[in-house]
Amino acid sequence: MSKMSHWRDMENGELQRQYSPSQWSHRLSAEAVVTAHVTALTGGTLRARELAQTLLNVPYGEGDGEKLDVYIPKDSSLDVSLVIYIHGGYWQFLSKEESGFMAIPMLQNGVVTVAVDYDIAPKGNMDLMVSQVRRSVVSVLQQYSHISSLYLVGHSAGAHLAAMVLSTDWSQYSVTPKITGALLVSGIYDLLPLLSTKTNDPLKMTQEVALRNSPMRLVPEAARSAPHCRVAVALAEHDSPAFRSQSEEYYKDLKEVGLDVVLEDVPNTDHFDIIERMVDGQYQLTQLLLKMMGKS
Repeated sequence: MSKMSHWRDMENGELQRQYSPSQWSHRLSAEAVVTAHVTALTGGTLRARELAQTLLNVPYGEGDGEKLDVYIPKDSSLDVSLVIYIHGGYWQFLSKEESGFMAIPMLQNGVVTVAVDYDIAPKGNMDLMVSQVRRSVVSVLQQYSHISSLYLVGHSAGAHLAAMVLSTDWSQYSVTPKITGALLVSGIYDLLPLLSTKTNDPLKMTQEVALRNSPMRLVPEAARSAPHCRVAVALAEHDSPAFRSQSEEYYKDLKEVGLDVVLEDVPNTDHFDIIERMVDGQYQLTQLLLKMMGKS
């Protein structure tokens, strides 16, 4: 399988730039695009809370940060599809409070949406965050046993965490989730290039931690744990070359082991609005997810 190594040849300044998504927006300055991102996600989440029946701050573990929010269609049937959304923010920013936005088109299609919190850095480290999102999936299945199909959506760091869920050895858990589909949006699948960037300052990952938490190095595990999961790897036209390369290589590796995977290149988007636009039922990625669910 391909393994990204060309990053080793980059000067540190260029490596930092390649892994700084806000530097690559075609719409706004680096600072403005992050501010606009938080505003868009927060506004969408508030709208979703007005439209849905909500269960907020549902615990999935003992920790203070181990909570999730559930957005339920008002005409929900007993036999439902459920999507778990895992937020981005480079494992050190954002929360479930900005993560209910994509429930808006899901509600209209009778789909339950769950937004997951996890302990971002510096409180949480990478091993803990991966463990938390895995346990959140188990908890959702235990609490909502009438789910007919389960989907994962993750953006950026959340796409990394969703990919780690796909690579889980479920024999260590009380249930084995049958994940029907996963939409991984502008993700990072090899953590090694981040070790010498500022992103790692609060994470404090060692090489060993980065290796064991890199989905690109756990593709055989994904093939074993989620052999029937349909995976869509999405990337933005204006993601950095490094982010685009990570998505392309992870897609190729998944395809190589026989998984049902597509690569979705979304034109005229950057690292931020590629996920913000999922408030819109007609948007390319929303339609892709609904099609996976047989609802489009």
